Amino acid sequence: MMRPAAGVGDRWRQVRRLLATEGTAGLGRRVRLRLAEALVPPGSTGLAVSEEEVDRATAVAAGVVPAPGPLPWRPGEPMRVAWVCTPPAPGSGGHTTMFRLVSALEQAGHRCDLYLRDRHGWSLDQHREIIRTHWPEVRAGVHDLAGGIADSHAVVATAWESAYAVLASPARGRRCYLVQDLEPMFYPAGSAALLAEATYNFGMHGLTAGPWLAERLRADHGMTADHFDFGCDLAVYRPREDEPTVPRDGIAYYCRPGTPRRAHELALLALTRFARLHPDVPIHCYGTVVADLPFPAIQHGRLSPVELGALYRRCVAGLVLSATNVSLVPLEMLAAGCVPVVNDAAQHRAVLDNPQVRYATPTPRDLADALADLVGQPPTARRVRALAAADSVEDVGWDRAGAQVEQALLRVVARPVAPDRSGVAPDIRDNSEGEVPCTSLTR
Repeated sequence: MMRPAAGVGDRWRQVRRLLATEGTAGLGRRVRLRLAEALVPPGSTGLAVSEEEVDRATAVAAGVVPAPGPLPWRPGEPMRVAWVCTPPAPGSGGHTTMFRLVSALEQAGHRCDLYLRDRHGWSLDQHREIIRTHWPEVRAGVHDLAGGIADSHAVVATAWESAYAVLASPARGRRCYLVQDLEPMFYPAGSAALLAEATYNFGMHGLTAGPWLAERLRADHGMTADHFDFGCDLAVYRPREDEPTVPRDGIAYYCRPGTPRRAHELALLALTRFARLHPDVPIHCYGTVVADLPFPAIQHGRLSPVELGALYRRCVAGLVLSATNVSLVPLEMLAAGCVPVVNDAAQHRAVLDNPQVRYATPTPRDLADALADLVGQPPTARRVRALAAADSVEDVGWDRAGAQVEQALLRVVARPVAPDRSGVAPDIRDNSEGEVPCTSLTR
């Protein structure tokens, strides 16, 4: 049943009730949401894929349209790898992981190219400058996806939208898919979730962040996949040399209100409860500055990795929630001696097999109690635990992840031609089957 149209008097009474219950900040949030909804053009899908790409990609996946063949490759030769992605913003975690893999391949002697899809009118020079400034180790060529993809030994999608562009492209090359999370879970049940899930049936070979994603893709979609292990920049996040003498105080929280999978609302409930239990312990929020936090906090806004490492080294513990795949934050906290409190989940334990992680049932009470237990320990116990946390990840760098991805790609491009579906051989297996014979390019 449709509600009757609200009159001016009804709207005024609604505004008064909202001001009384949510304050000006709450009312402002509601107004911004309505304005954002009103700005969507009538009839717009709001999806970052075109009708042509969807038609072409699904036709290739179904075998109705022939897939491009592979670019011939001989063992010992460098690979040419094309990465299709959205333009990065400074500090983007997903892009940073991708660029670490790109850099590792380049250091091993392979050539990489980036193909960017811009939906907001920025110039390619602007994107190139951002990449060169914030990821100076990356030497890859930067191209506009609208100009097409050059033939490559491997063409890698990096998100569900780019998977349609990769499969629809006529470029030769084996199709691969960098999967850092289960993207259908990012959306309510609907078009985006269905289109995202469909990409896991495109016949691409998965390169997944951690083993849980690879297992899910194999079990749920019959997708071939290799995983790479999470890494951490130990040079940035290592504990300070004066750790035994300088006390830690406070807890850290990565504030991501615009990312539902990071469970921001649950985190606020837990931190509000914690603040009541320990009003003397500072709460450090970084990421997004929020105007109406329900507890006292020091808001740092966006921090560079160096600044973030310094913050972690000041804190006893940190709160890290995720409703999907685990983020890189717990490893970075551990490396700095800051104990992460993580919502207990099978996927988190599969990736973070570390006894120094504090797992808690995802309720406000249990999360707050876990934080309270850690800050409630005497200073000596805090120092001992901080050093144990840092020691637990002293060998977790990014070199291993880069080598794992290189080996996976070498296996993919070396396989015989598949007669159907995107040029990926059907007999690819995960990396438990062994290594590709070493060449001068492999580590």
